[in-house]
Amino acid sequence: MKRIGVSGLVLLIWALVALAAPWLPLHPERIALEAILQPPDMQFWLGADDIGRPVLDRLLVGARTSFWVAGWVVGLSVIIGTLLGSAAAYLGGIWDRTLVMIIDLFMAFPGILLAIALAGLLGPGINNLVFALTLVGWVGYARLARAQVLSVKSREHVVAAQALGTPSSRIVLRHLLPLITAPLVIEATFGVAAVVIAESGLSFLGLGVQPPEASWGSMIRDGVRYLLVAPHLVLAPGAALFLVVLSVNLLGDRLRDRLDVRTWVRVGEQGARV
Repeated sequence: MKRIGVSGLVLLIWALVALAAPWLPLHPERIALEAILQPPDMQFWLGADDIGRPVLDRLLVGARTSFWVAGWVVGLSVIIGTLLGSAAAYLGGIWDRTLVMIIDLFMAFPGILLAIALAGLLGPGINNLVFALTLVGWVGYARLARAQVLSVKSREHVVAAQALGTPSSRIVLRHLLPLITAPLVIEATFGVAAVVIAESGLSFLGLGVQPPEASWGSMIRDGVRYLLVAPHLVLAPGAALFLVVLSVNLLGDRLRDRLDVRTWVRVGEQGARV
């Protein structure tokens, strides 16, 4: 429980910093030549980078970058994947077979390599980064939504709605989607961690957020050259990335335990034995 509490606090701070960053007195592009590679002190709490910019300010702006990229990518991927997977599974026939072929085509390539290829073709930039990661990310949600709809579309209330002549779109939205929300929420939680890592990785390679905008991945890339003389340039964004990804994964594990019916059954059986 303590780990979950700490992880929740980390994610809350991450969200608050991302939302409040435009109104905070941050100066991520302010250059102080006398402070080049300066270690942490009272003036620069996390030190300064190779051209004298405050690492703390850039770290907070990078938190906003990762938060918004993760939000947009996961949100768009969930919407697109859920709608396509649910509709194809419910309609069946050629629609379902076509979607399965498309999913298999995307699953044949490693997701991160496909994202790198798309980002390279589209060019660097945060908008192209979101588009590339969304084009790769929707597949997992479509596959999950399809499997879930196939398992619940023969239930009595769905058959009754069909017998009453309810439109297919209404059946999917009102009778099927509420039943498959839990696994999609869990998958989306883990998806946030995956997108944060992917965004940092692409920015590290120079295919994501471009200078002078701050990103944890680009901060690590710039700091690698000075790792021996100024390790704070890598340790600060690396620690932030580690804490956020770990906290998101812990939250996902907690949600999975809370929303998994099989866990409730096991707990009930243990109580009955006692």
